[in-house]
Amino acid sequence: MRILTVTSVLLLAVTSLSAQVIDHIINPNAVEKIERTLSADDMQGRQTFKPGIEKAADYIEREFHTAGLQPLKGGKSYRQPFSMFRTKLTAASATLDGQQLTVPGIAVVSNATHLQLDNNSGYEKAYIKAGANVFVEAMHYVHAKKNYLVLIDTAFAKQFARLGNFGRQQFKSDNNVIFLLTNADPKNYSITADQEVTESKLANVVGVLPGKSKKNEYVIFSGHYDHLGITKPNDKGDSVYNGANDDASGTTAVIMLANYFARTGTNERTLVFAAFTAEEIGEYGSQYFSSQFDPATVMAMFNIEMIGTASKWGPNSAFITGYERSDMAKILEKNLAGSKFSFHPDPYPDQQLFYRSDNASLARQGVPAHTISTFEIDIDKHYHTLDDDIDHLDMKNMAAIIRSIAISSKTIVEGKDTPTRVDTTQLR
Repeated sequence: MRILTVTSVLLLAVTSLSAQVIDHIINPNAVEKIERTLSADDMQGRQTFKPGIEKAADYIEREFHTAGLQPLKGGKSYRQPFSMFRTKLTAASATLDGQQLTVPGIAVVSNATHLQLDNNSGYEKAYIKAGANVFVEAMHYVHAKKNYLVLIDTAFAKQFARLGNFGRQQFKSDNNVIFLLTNADPKNYSITADQEVTESKLANVVGVLPGKSKKNEYVIFSGHYDHLGITKPNDKGDSVYNGANDDASGTTAVIMLANYFARTGTNERTLVFAAFTAEEIGEYGSQYFSSQFDPATVMAMFNIEMIGTASKWGPNSAFITGYERSDMAKILEKNLAGSKFSFHPDPYPDQQLFYRSDNASLARQGVPAHTISTFEIDIDKHYHTLDDDIDHLDMKNMAAIIRSIAISSKTIVEGKDTPTRVDTTQLR
């Protein structure tokens, strides 16, 4: 009995000490300091390709350095640079079994300044039919690294113009995808397209905390730091899309978790902390980042998006996209047993959020990569508006969420648990 009593006392002492450590590092005041900086007006809405996002990247770099992280792959900078190719379709036409189709019904995803193809060019034909999720399906073909001619049902006429956005920012690529808005299935076709193409530079901000016994196994914590920039002033004189919830809140969480794990030093696996650029224009930062990893070496990804407000279940709760796609959520729940916090399955399955954030690129490769969020997509009035500012966020609840991510990821970070892989055959 005496041994059991002493053991119990020691366990209680360790638990109490752990709670004190995490509360000291991840608390509302510390969260607010970072959140307020990232969502301030002087960040100019952190729009991709604009000066404000460079200022935000500088700040995140300083925070990663202060936390004691290392640059990715031994580099001197925390920035992970890459190029995007911005395109503008200047002319396009198609002849389908003798019928003419012009620019409004043609969208192109290609780095080429001029395209000319016909039914003998070797393009694989694909179809997006009425009732499908046109954007999820279209993104699949864009990512497939093959030449495609994709015929899209005219039921999607209102959405079709947005497909042109897929082609306005691209990586360097040799494959081409042509989208046509038509109900025809032509045997013979001829298509020409001309574009203006310019190269632009971007950068993710990435820091690494090397593992010990399992340093070649990676756990990723991520969020995107870009937002929408500046617009015309409203009737209150406000013109800055501060993006406090979307996604300064997720980036704040990444910085806080970097501080926590660097201080505790319990990671047997290598931890990667990533702030992605260009999410708002097509998740390009996370796509590039994901392409730099062998997916077999990535054990888990915690992507954090919009955690600044309470979820539909109230405080001390959040949901996990793709909850059923792996057993990662079950591991997190096990590690939170006895706490006040709870994770839930995504309550908005019709929105297909699992495919719509920065976890998607690695999830498509089988990585248990999930997004944690509290965003009430059906009733939130501040999303992508000038009102998404820090005054509408709950710092106390944000701190609770970040602490719960730290605690629930414990056994994965320590290499004791490994989530099951995502079934890639179910990702469309």
